Amino acid sequence: MATSLTKDAPERATGAPSGATFFGHPRGLATLFMTEMWERFSFYGMRALLPLYLIAGGPAADKGSQAGGLAMNAATATAIYSIYMAMVYLLAMPGGWFGDRVWGPRKTVTVSAAVIMAGHLTLALPGEGPFFAGLALVALGSGLLKANISTMVGHLYDGPDDPRRDGGFTVFYMGINIGAFAAPLVIGTVGQNYSWHLGFALAAVGMGLGLLQFLIGTRHLNPRSSVVPKPLTAEERRTTLRKGLAWLVAAVAFYSVVVLSGSYTLNWALVPITVIGLLIPVAVLVRIKRDRDLSAGDQSKMSGYIWFFVAAAVFWMIYDQGGSTMSIFGDTKASGELFGFGFPSSWYQSVNPLWIMALAPVMAWGWTWLARRNQEPSTTVKFAMGLILIGASFFVFVIPMALASGGTKVTPLWLVSIYLIQTVGELCLSPVGLSVTTKMAPAKYGSQMMGVWFLAVTAGDCTTSLLSLAGVDLNGSGIVAMEAALACVAGFAVWMYRKRVTALMGNVR
Repeated sequence: MATSLTKDAPERATGAPSGATFFGHPRGLATLFMTEMWERFSFYGMRALLPLYLIAGGPAADKGSQAGGLAMNAATATAIYSIYMAMVYLLAMPGGWFGDRVWGPRKTVTVSAAVIMAGHLTLALPGEGPFFAGLALVALGSGLLKANISTMVGHLYDGPDDPRRDGGFTVFYMGINIGAFAAPLVIGTVGQNYSWHLGFALAAVGMGLGLLQFLIGTRHLNPRSSVVPKPLTAEERRTTLRKGLAWLVAAVAFYSVVVLSGSYTLNWALVPITVIGLLIPVAVLVRIKRDRDLSAGDQSKMSGYIWFFVAAAVFWMIYDQGGSTMSIFGDTKASGELFGFGFPSSWYQSVNPLWIMALAPVMAWGWTWLARRNQEPSTTVKFAMGLILIGASFFVFVIPMALASGGTKVTPLWLVSIYLIQTVGELCLSPVGLSVTTKMAPAKYGSQMMGVWFLAVTAGDCTTSLLSLAGVDLNGSGIVAMEAALACVAGFAVWMYRKRVTALMGNVR
């Protein structure tokens, strides 16, 4: 998903530094644009290699592919990939908290970029231990960076009413997709064709370039980006540290017993993380919904928001398999040649950001054109469209799976077409979800609700992981068809109950 957190600061900015502009926007936007572009370059480059590296050298890999990976089966690879994606979005909430309460956005981004770079360098080391340590560092760093860099974009403008604000986030969004598009072509090619670990090292170089130019261009950012909006009191610091250490000691003690007893397997780590990733989104929604300080109107909006949250979780459960289930299929069952041109299977991960860059302006124009004629679909209808499209993409996926069942390699155009359908679905659901989250958020939870929206990604990816760990073959046509049917049924349900959901939304449209 080539997207990022766009958290609007409720207070007005003090004004961005004057001087040269970047496409008519404050000069600091160029710094943040390039930082995010290089961070996404490193993130999507590593992500393109991840499932392929996990299965390399094992029975699930293509016979002619490079060895030297971890030789896992497809189910375990899908579970690990899904958990990793889930943790990146789960950690966006504490990442935002660190920016608000501990370091301030600018310092948090600096530290997080260094953590990401260290993670990629650790991934460049051979062995299972460095791999999981590196993966944890990249997930932690990405979560810290995700919320705070978008906050700094907002700081460049004179409050929410600045007419340049939406355009600035659009330019920033393009940086995300440029990095996501280029990464598999560079990192994927080097990692898949020459050396997995050299590919991971290139991801570290990308993040290093992003960090370097961020430090050089930091003078162009708004001074507010260095301020801690609501710093922890001394007592809060002690309490937070005490609780964190208590949980750490408990985890170390528990896993020490498991390891010393000889019972430890990878599932002892994967299953608890997956369950936690499912429980936290539910707990957060329940806590907000049961808050007695909320007005009746806010309570009603939260009831309506749960519909959107569940729908989004179903959507991302399928969508994020574009980097796991579909990636493994592309590596093992699709031809590595199109119109006489050969390419590594990691290049499939460039298709989605390419479609986004091509279609996002077209669809934005289309919604505006319909709005002028009072024919633009409502938020609930757009969500229904997104779910039905993601379901349709997996119904289409069943066809090449059937064609390849006899050992025949299918044309890459099947996957290109599936990614096209999924991208249209994403553009129906994802931007609308971000918008409706900001509109329906109770004032008390204004900043936190953007993190809640991304917990839908966590819930969806953890569901995928749990199915994989339970032994469900997500690479089989039967389960793919069932997931497709689930998404279509969910989309139909949202459409059928659209009037009820709209009533719960109050004055939000």
